[in-house]
Amino acid sequence: MSIQIETATQTPADVVRGLYDALSKGDVPGLLAKLDPEVIVDEPNQLPYGGVHQGHEVFVQSILGVMMGYADVAITDAEVYEGPAGVIGTLTGTLTAHTTGEQYPLTMVEIHQVEGDTVRKIDVYLKNPDDLAAFYARAEAGPH
Repeated sequence: MSIQIETATQTPADVVRGLYDALSKGDVPGLLAKLDPEVIVDEPNQLPYGGVHQGHEVFVQSILGVMMGYADVAITDAEVYEGPAGVIGTLTGTLTAHTTGEQYPLTMVEIHQVEGDTVRKIDVYLKNPDDLAAFYARAEAGPH
């Protein structure tokens, strides 16, 4: 008699779901565990953290640090679709400016390249990046 043991392997979509779960909980160590140490994140240039960023440390300082430095982030929904181009994720939520209390409804679409159990690259798309940049400008100019 032989016993077969099934090993659970994560699909690329599972990896991105884990990334979004950690993000929604504010779990930075859990978030970083889902990102390749040399992850490349390409954000819209209009944003205060826009441009291409590489690596964990840069991700934490240049993206999370700036984004969360201006506003509280509440993720209300995340959907993940796996396809030939990679894993597509949609995130919706609300940003609340620390200085003014203004709320901004956030919707992002991301294309993830997953290798093994980590995300190697993320391309971030926003419908209105200029509106989000203006929100950050108002948050920065608000009373401190």
